[in-house]
Amino acid sequence: MRLHIKSACSLSLFLLLLAVVLSGLAAQYPQPGPDKIVAIKAGKLVDPEKGTTETNQIILVRGKKIEAVGPHVQIPPDAKIIDLSNSTVLPGLFDAHTHLCMTLKKDRDGHSYYITTLMDPTPYRAIEGVANARDMLAAGFTTVRDVGNGGNYADTALRLAIERGVVPGPTMLNAGRIIAPFGGQFHLQPEKRDLATPEYAFADTRDEMVKAIRENIHFGATVIKIVVDDQKYIYGVDDIRFMIEEAHRDGLKLAAHCWTEAGAHNAAEAGVDSIEHGEMMTNEDLQLAKKNHVVLVGTDFTESAAREDGFPDMHPVFVDRLKRAHQIGVTMAFGTDAFVYVPGETRGTQAAEYVDSWVEAGVPAKDTLQAMTINAARLLGVDHERGAIKAGLAADIIATPENPLDNIQAVRKVMFVMKDGSVFKSE
Repeated sequence: MRLHIKSACSLSLFLLLLAVVLSGLAAQYPQPGPDKIVAIKAGKLVDPEKGTTETNQIILVRGKKIEAVGPHVQIPPDAKIIDLSNSTVLPGLFDAHTHLCMTLKKDRDGHSYYITTLMDPTPYRAIEGVANARDMLAAGFTTVRDVGNGGNYADTALRLAIERGVVPGPTMLNAGRIIAPFGGQFHLQPEKRDLATPEYAFADTRDEMVKAIRENIHFGATVIKIVVDDQKYIYGVDDIRFMIEEAHRDGLKLAAHCWTEAGAHNAAEAGVDSIEHGEMMTNEDLQLAKKNHVVLVGTDFTESAAREDGFPDMHPVFVDRLKRAHQIGVTMAFGTDAFVYVPGETRGTQAAEYVDSWVEAGVPAKDTLQAMTINAARLLGVDHERGAIKAGLAADIIATPENPLDNIQAVRKVMFVMKDGSVFKSE
């Protein structure tokens, strides 16, 4: 009898503890409820792909998705109405080259993010990523591609926390550890060979390349990032093609950091999904990228960003390449590479500032807005889910006081942000 009583007590205690744990999880992870219905009255509605503006439109959102768009959409009686009649409404913005889990502090690190990676441990960088993700969303960036420099997979932790509703942030693709020839982007010392890990995964043989890609996927990467050319020895065309095939076989795209002319040429010839930076690309290599359907994510540093990052002379180089790429007709997606702490700025306001370079290069507002929306959505492989305001797509919606098609600087004044049907910012 005592055994039965003891067992019953143990079971009761277990059930009580289980109830406490489950209630805690329910508080931590928002539980699904009835789909909320929201009707947005848009004074102006921009279609970036077409470069057109419609007036007096209604966007009906049910739950996380857009249900209907048009001038005569019936508003259900139980819908919450958001009046943006005096604003311009458009899809949420994309930043296709971010480093949310790294912030260089110049007073401590100088201009060396090598020092940053040594000073800031992965747990701290994950928390730092939470703040940067929040600030990106507040600036209207509802989707980002984080291309590494997240320590030991802080970027994966951040992506999962956003997806599970634990913290606010953009939809996020992440690269995990950057794959590179020995040394990565740093210069090491023989007695300190490990100081570039876990920041980078060194891969110099085919077996190492396969292992690095598979380890990244295993630990949560959703895109593969390689560094082609930051050492004297660089990845050749065949090396890059091999890694493209391995990544694509596993359903992931491959982004290639290219800082030199030779590196960009190899990446363009190999047919990577995107070239990152590529500021030294010749017209011939831009033509090759266009021919091989390579998207350029130019991270076109503004004058102030180049100065803060420690290479002010590079600003005109980026602007010149941006101008030539646009003239040649290379598909481009907006990306920033912002990672330096600047007093008075957030990661989001820094990212939005990069439109200055596009203006300086003479790129029309329509083409810049396409780079910030539909082009980036296609590159990231999410264009069937988000990147436009259409029925069936995710309700990622922002509003600005002016029409960005008339003045692209309007994207720096985002006053309303809806992400997956939830309002994050409303002024």
